[in-house]
Amino acid sequence: MAKRIQFSTTGGPEVLEYVDFTPVDPAANEVQIENKAIGINYIDTYVRSGLYPTASLPSGLGTEASGVVAKIGADVKHLKVGDRVVYAQSSLGSYSEFHNVPAFRVAVLPDSISFEQAAASFLKGLTVEYLFRQTHKVKAGDTILFHAAAGGVGLIACQWAKALGVKLIGTVGSDEKAELAKAHGAWETINYQTENIAERVKELTGGEKVAVVYDSVGKSTWPASLDSLKRHGLLISFGNASGPVTGVDLGILNQKGSLFVTRPSLNNYVTNQQELEAASGELFGLISSGAIKVDVKEQQKFPLSQASKAHETLESRATSGSSLLIPGK
Repeated sequence: MAKRIQFSTTGGPEVLEYVDFTPVDPAANEVQIENKAIGINYIDTYVRSGLYPTASLPSGLGTEASGVVAKIGADVKHLKVGDRVVYAQSSLGSYSEFHNVPAFRVAVLPDSISFEQAAASFLKGLTVEYLFRQTHKVKAGDTILFHAAAGGVGLIACQWAKALGVKLIGTVGSDEKAELAKAHGAWETINYQTENIAERVKELTGGEKVAVVYDSVGKSTWPASLDSLKRHGLLISFGNASGPVTGVDLGILNQKGSLFVTRPSLNNYVTNQQELEAASGELFGLISSGAIKVDVKEQQKFPLSQASKAHETLESRATSGSSLLIPGK
């Protein structure tokens, strides 16, 4: 028997259950991974709450973890039992001691990167990779606006931007988070609790505003994001932390300068083993070189059994950077 988290009804963190289960052998082209550290991501709260419906209930939760290959299915060629690995695009169920994952979704982990570093950074790092290198390829000298700059994705984005010579303006919810974002490479920060985002962006850019805004917050930042863009600018909306953007009037894009908007996701950018290797290779290189540092606060490492508490903490906006579940802790 092993342990995992599941939920039988959607709702708040209290619906998460810590239960026994018997792992099944991996199917052909799958590997079974004994998880050592499990990534907690805001999208997990959308699934738990029902905003992103599951195919059936009860359901597992989570798509990201790092660990060791325990078993391999038929036809798996690039992995073997004992490999240190990480994954971020599995079927729901990574909140577990063991999880079966399609082999093409699994990357071999360099020895220079710990299990905790990997689980804290893989989904978030792959997200920054597709945002910065594919959705809109930023380059040295660019100035960009990035919302939630002190979050898990945001802190990686701050460091990646600095490594590329990009000036990242990051929005944050407190002075403490502003200091954290700057310490990780943000060029400037905007405290949205006390400052007007669009007005401050205009001031920081000498009236030019920015060519691209990266927005994972959604509903509450939508107007400010549009108002921060220069003519023909691009709004990349990649999350809904404050709620989804609905009822969009396309005429507003014309009125504000013939703007562009896209709603991308990782699963449309990393779709096969070759794309995963390319994206993860760049991320691993930056982490191994020290250009991106991944540190998880001890108070943001939760035993797997305390997944409910972890979600409560995440949704309270009391966290900065990444949070983890640790099996057996």
